[in-house]
Amino acid sequence: KAPTERFITRFARFYTPAVVILAFSLAIGPVILSRIPFFTPFFSHEESFSVWIYRALIFLVIACPCALVISIPLGFFGGIGAASRRGILVKGSNYLEGLSNLHTVIFDKTGTLTKGLFKVTNVVSCNGFSKDELLRLAAEVEVHSNHPIAKSISEAYGKEVDENCVEDYEEIPGYGVRAKVDGRSILAGNDKSLHKENIAHDTCYVEGTVVHIVVDNMYGGYIVISDEIKEDASTTIENLRRDGIKKQIIVTGDSKVIAQSVSEKLRMDGFFAELLPHEKVEVVEKLVENKTHKNERIAFIGDGINDAPVLARSDIGIAMGALGSDAAIEAADVVLMTDELIKIHEAILIARRTKVIVWQNIVLALGIKSAFLFLGAIGFVAIWEAVFADAGVALLAILNASRTIG
Repeated sequence: KAPTERFITRFARFYTPAVVILAFSLAIGPVILSRIPFFTPFFSHEESFSVWIYRALIFLVIACPCALVISIPLGFFGGIGAASRRGILVKGSNYLEGLSNLHTVIFDKTGTLTKGLFKVTNVVSCNGFSKDELLRLAAEVEVHSNHPIAKSISEAYGKEVDENCVEDYEEIPGYGVRAKVDGRSILAGNDKSLHKENIAHDTCYVEGTVVHIVVDNMYGGYIVISDEIKEDASTTIENLRRDGIKKQIIVTGDSKVIAQSVSEKLRMDGFFAELLPHEKVEVVEKLVENKTHKNERIAFIGDGINDAPVLARSDIGIAMGALGSDAAIEAADVVLMTDELIKIHEAILIARRTKVIVWQNIVLALGIKSAFLFLGAIGFVAIWEAVFADAGVALLAILNASRTIG
């Protein structure tokens, strides 16, 4: 349930017994007070006990909280339906309302801000290895990997790889992969993997993802793989900023050079680069803990299997569904089914519109009922008017809630 729904549930828990007590007091209170000499002038002799019973019944009819307890959940249900029609799966009313209170949006880079369609753009070999040999070794060691980078290397190699020659395959999250190919130990990984293995190499200042190749602890060179920023990324970032999102941050396992380049092109508010999966979680946890207001929400948007822990830790986890891994989609609270980044902005607009309509219903129901309760208590409301204040207001609230579907 959304916080607003929980508030209405708690409110009804106290509201219902309160109005029953008030109605009972309205029925017998005036009768008792009219017999006390001090209060006698304030009551008409024509107002019998049956008159006050009638007014108390009218009071009870008006006070029925149907308009609130029906229209509020219906409003959120309609908002979730409206989002699903636009290819946005929201897994609960609480996440829909959370989207309306977003303060910070954290983006994973690969597959989220970028297309995730990698292409080998350069191969640099050294220590006696040829470019073709380096590409072949990379394709062989990556043969069991489902990562987009591995697929791009296989496509660049363009030949069939004998899987039987690959043994002891190991995927190291945040670093790369390792295996034995024809008896030789091959490591394909990022700069951190080389530091971890104490492999001497030159620092690469290139724009793109760099995959280093190590053969039997000898550095063989590196492969540069490039990705493109999505066409709607810049528009999405600008729309979010215009609509009040205070911070937009990139977190990525790629180098600072790549992260800074993407951040500057999209005019982001900051970036965290060269992060392992658990370090991404730590960044999100720190941002969540340092929120200045309890109603602020922090969203993380990602698509990879390594993003699942971060998606689960953020206030609202948003997964890119089309290219996203099953683990990321399972851990997410919101799933964008088409991988269009602009859908994030659409989801926020739907959430805000839903919240406005829900609060319209709360004000409408409480406002009209309060007025009719007062008039009913002093005898200015007939039973048919009480029925309108109950069923009529409930119908109006339901009709207003149905606007969320559109």
